[in-house]
Amino acid sequence: MWKTVLFALLVISAPLLQSASGHALFNSAEETIGDRRIQIATDPEFPEPEKKSKILMRVTDLELNEVPRFTVGIRIFYDNVQVDGIAPQTIDGGHWEFDYVFQRSGNHIFRVDLYDDSAKVRTFTFNMGTQNPFGYIFIYVIASGAIGAAVLFIYIYVPRRLKRSRL
Repeated sequence: MWKTVLFALLVISAPLLQSASGHALFNSAEETIGDRRIQIATDPEFPEPEKKSKILMRVTDLELNEVPRFTVGIRIFYDNVQVDGIAPQTIDGGHWEFDYVFQRSGNHIFRVDLYDDSAKVRTFTFNMGTQNPFGYIFIYVIASGAIGAAVLFIYIYVPRRLKRSRL
């Protein structure tokens, strides 16, 4: 019986545990153009307007090997109007992280311009969403519903299983 209860608690609590990954899972994207692939994500996963967020970027080749050096510039759009930009700069290593403050809630378009050695520009386009703090309520409601369903399942299933094992 204790094994069943322990297993049920592990199954219920598994989504609540933090997982370690190379980048955020929800507000992330990747795109490949030619022989380059860019992954971009935000930290926190759901940035809030007017609060500092970290933009995480990774540039790889087609075999997923990090590019040791790249030149990149970013143009940031909101409602089809450019609201910000980051001048082209050379980054050593396959990762680049920088702080950014989103001014408005909603969808922002990041146009990432990647320059190669021959001055050819490849433009990668990413949607990056922001939300106000009430957006977190949605996540908690979904998690609460899943936990409630699991508790209800255990409440109904475990007593029946125990009755059958006693017979």
